[in-house]
Amino acid sequence: MATLYSQAESNVKRTWLLITMFFVFVILIGWLFSYIFDSPSILYIAAGLSFAMSISSYWFSDKIVLSSTNATLIEKKDNPEIYRLVENLCISQGMPMPKIYILEQELQPNAFATGRDENHAVIALTQGLINKLERVEIEGVIAHELSHIKNKDTLLQTAIVVLVGVIAIISDIFLRSGFRRRNNDDNNNGIFIILGVIAAIFAPIAANIIKAALSRQREFLADASGALMTRYPEGLASALQKISSDNNPMIKANSSNAHLFIASPFRGNNMVSRLFMTHPPVEERIKALMGMKIQ
Repeated sequence: MATLYSQAESNVKRTWLLITMFFVFVILIGWLFSYIFDSPSILYIAAGLSFAMSISSYWFSDKIVLSSTNATLIEKKDNPEIYRLVENLCISQGMPMPKIYILEQELQPNAFATGRDENHAVIALTQGLINKLERVEIEGVIAHELSHIKNKDTLLQTAIVVLVGVIAIISDIFLRSGFRRRNNDDNNNGIFIILGVIAAIFAPIAANIIKAALSRQREFLADASGALMTRYPEGLASALQKISSDNNPMIKANSSNAHLFIASPFRGNNMVSRLFMTHPPVEERIKALMGMKIQ
């Protein structure tokens, strides 16, 4: 029987299913917009754009994220303690050693992992996390991020970013076009324009809701897997409590990379923000961790 803590194979299947659905959805949207504008080239552009972004995101997702956050690569001599924490956990799990980056963000404690697989993985910690958390808490955070890599969540997260990004671009192009079609003699033109407007407005919203829901699910799994790595769920629970209660802003975070962090880098608790939250409520995560019984 599959456990809550080991779902890497399922995650890969879900990723390819998501990518397949994404391509079908993009092609349908492209066909609808190409019909409205009486221009088959729109469909070809939509398909080509989705393919190009999928390939580039798969191969270069780590470089794109690290560039957007201004993270700096460190070696063992730069921070021996952090390096040893990562190294020891990787040895215990039989994992390759990921590259370690530091974000020069001294205010907010946070962390993320990225990369397409275990052999091309990256863990990034903010300077604020290193400064403000105790050793066992940092170890819990690192274990959480290694779990994302081991469970292949980073591959799934890449697919989610591609899905949301391409749909947003195509929808934005349509909305900026003014809905004008070259051939206005078709009596059905108005119906298709209405469908196009609806698709352009609601498709990005639906994609972001899907992104948030999938991300929240994977955070619970990474919490549980990370706690099993350290055999000390209290360390990660304490870290989450400190990270969530820190009100300092994350300067380099944005909507495209927020779901990568161990806790949301944004602050807000209204109904709309909760709908698009990429992380479960910290109280629920801490409750689940404290309820774990590890032999």
